[in-house]
Amino acid sequence: MGRKSLLHAAPDQTRLRIEAMEEERSRRRNQIKQARVDRAAEEQRNISAGNPGDVDFIGLVGRWREEHGGVARPHQHHDGSCGGKNDNICVCIRKRPLNEKERKKKEHDAVTVLHPTATVHSAKLRVDGITKYLDHNSFRFDHSFDEDSTTEQVYQYTAKPLVRYVCGGKGVRATVFAYGQTGSGKTYTMSGIQKMVAEDIFETLTDNILEEEGIGSCSCDNTTISIAIFEIYGGRIQDLLNERNRLKVLEDGRGEVVISGLEEFEASTPEEFLALIEAGQNNRTTHATEANDESSRSHSICQVLFRDPTSRRLKSKLSLVDLAGSERGSDTKSHNRQRRTESSDINTSLLALKECIRAIDGDSRHVPYRQSKLTLILKDSFTSNYARTAMIATLAPGSLSTDHTVNTLRYADRIKEKKIGDSFAPSQRRSPVRQQKSPMRKVIVEEKVNVKEHRDEIDENVSDNILQQDEDEKEEVPELTEFGESDRIEEQGQTEFDQVVQQLFEEEEQLLSLHMQSIQQNAEYITEENNLLESVQGENIDVDAYALRLAEILQHKTEMIQAVRGRLEPFRELLRKEEELSKKH
Repeated sequence: MGRKSLLHAAPDQTRLRIEAMEEERSRRRNQIKQARVDRAAEEQRNISAGNPGDVDFIGLVGRWREEHGGVARPHQHHDGSCGGKNDNICVCIRKRPLNEKERKKKEHDAVTVLHPTATVHSAKLRVDGITKYLDHNSFRFDHSFDEDSTTEQVYQYTAKPLVRYVCGGKGVRATVFAYGQTGSGKTYTMSGIQKMVAEDIFETLTDNILEEEGIGSCSCDNTTISIAIFEIYGGRIQDLLNERNRLKVLEDGRGEVVISGLEEFEASTPEEFLALIEAGQNNRTTHATEANDESSRSHSICQVLFRDPTSRRLKSKLSLVDLAGSERGSDTKSHNRQRRTESSDINTSLLALKECIRAIDGDSRHVPYRQSKLTLILKDSFTSNYARTAMIATLAPGSLSTDHTVNTLRYADRIKEKKIGDSFAPSQRRSPVRQQKSPMRKVIVEEKVNVKEHRDEIDENVSDNILQQDEDEKEEVPELTEFGESDRIEEQGQTEFDQVVQQLFEEEEQLLSLHMQSIQQNAEYITEENNLLESVQGENIDVDAYALRLAEILQHKTEMIQAVRGRLEPFRELLRKEEELSKKH
């Protein structure tokens, strides 16, 4: 009997286990189904909130923000420059909201700004191709503005202190830069700042008449405001307020830089000021790039000059510089030669600009302003003892732009030699690994907050003596000489492609100049040949004189053609070399 009962019990236990397995399988299926429903609902909520994209990554970013949301601090007002009274330079960043183009690509917001820090959340997959995690890169600046900040707030903490500074006169120099990748909002930010500068300058000049502390400062009754706007595009300098006329950079024996042919226009009201700004912006060079359909491909420089109305002596100067959009080399591989060379020139000049700003902030004896035309033109902003600078780096928040954004933040971070303290406590720099189980897949959140340390020191191998005499102290103007690419200090980190591009710009400039001269001389010879023909068709013909002069003209034409050909062959060789290197670049 006992054996029979065991035999009957065995199938019952097996059946029970099978039923339990089926029940567990059904439960898991329901969980997966519910997870899919919940995921779809969460995705719809994200889309409604204007943040489409991968639900898992959005969730990881959201949890990071919840954990670190208390780190943000209020912005502080300072006297003098925006970083403090004794700072030569202020560096700030501004994040823009996601735009419609990024939403259509289903990008999510991958940048968190908690003043004074900015953190980029780079979406990563492990080698299994399934496990997701975020790589966090955090940087700290004088001021960090999120997507809800207005241009007026950015102006209050960056450019406004510099406007007050230059209105004090005394030969001071102040410069505001807007930097960032294409489509990150540089021109939008700079345009808003220019409008506020226009109003604030004339308001300050009026106030200086009435205030006692304004004695000796610039005011409406002792100062005129002049505007000059030009761009640097492909190694060429063009006047944006004078039919894009080509300009030359000249340097006198004292080291003072002059832009030959640049027109200045006086503005007596904010409306006239803004009208000149708008006219200059309408003439600026823009092209489509990989990152933006209409990208600024030139460095636009607006100089606001405070002059004595009688002597025209320069009392102070404010430069508003909207830099060309930066691009990585990999983003230019599908461009034609013009786009490739202009991108290389932009990146080279941005590198030179970074080193110059670092030099003035670190009180370096050598400022490498000769590395590009941009830095040479802004030489007095780097070498003057009364120079102040503000850099505004703009950020695109899209998840597909995180590499660009990190590069922008690294550029801005390396500018300032005197680093700002860490925003996060040591215990917060690296959060522990957290795991979240899901019926669909396993998601591992690995927090890596790497606050950047001091960067490499600037190269001081060259020890040129820099003349720091202000323009208002000059008594005479020495002979001017033209700046050429051969005067450039070679950048140690410059690639062969960048070197070829710079040689290409130099050869192009010389070839175009020689070709133009030959055309002008040829026109003069044609006029003279017509006169010769008329002389041999009348009375008292001197055939010998005709033949002698015609031979001289033809000889000169032959020499001109040979000279142009002599310049053309090296130029064509550089074009071939640039084409070959671009395929390897």
